[in-house]
Amino acid sequence: MKILSAEYIASAVNNEQCPQASLSEVAFVGRSNVGKSSLINSLLNRKKLVKTSSVPGKTQTINFFKINNAFFFADLPGYGFAKVPAAVQRTWQKMIEDYLLERQTLKGVIFIIDMRRKPGPLDINLKEWLETNNIPYILAITKADKVPTSKRKKHISAILEGMGIDSKAGGGIVTYSSKARLGRKELWAKLYTMMGVVEDPSPQSQETAIEEDEEDFEF
Repeated sequence: MKILSAEYIASAVNNEQCPQASLSEVAFVGRSNVGKSSLINSLLNRKKLVKTSSVPGKTQTINFFKINNAFFFADLPGYGFAKVPAAVQRTWQKMIEDYLLERQTLKGVIFIIDMRRKPGPLDINLKEWLETNNIPYILAITKADKVPTSKRKKHISAILEGMGIDSKAGGGIVTYSSKARLGRKELWAKLYTMMGVVEDPSPQSQETAIEEDEEDFEF
């Protein structure tokens, strides 16, 4: 698929503020500072469409991006940042749950885990919640470039064991590095399947489809 356009559309704190549910949609979710912004930028071959922040917990809305005028990416607030007041975290939790349960065009979730960190209770709870509610997800184990190649398999095994995921069920698992672009094509292939998108047969690659940032968005 050629990424011909990628633009920020809207931010929402409830379902009423979400864009009209007319296109297929995939949501990105993970702990604060797990690398969601970098992963989305990497997928879209953009440098700063979603600006990264050194301040965990800064994203407080669901942020929507329209890709190729054909589907949406939804960037959800990161969870688990201790300095965010409990009342705010509860508000975020309700916002995210309402969105995931009620958004009719949602095809699934990219669930992002840092390869350097063992899953915590919030990660495990989210995984179980997604499965209980029959919401498809792809586990993207990111920041692989931060772990020596010789140790990656051990880290991945520990993550899968901690989350209760069968290591043989590799269809929904991707090892990813935004910096090294490791796993990018594999994740796109799984996204095609999740959204029911047929890959563009054009010889122009995703790597060169977008050369310049047209518009940046900062939370």
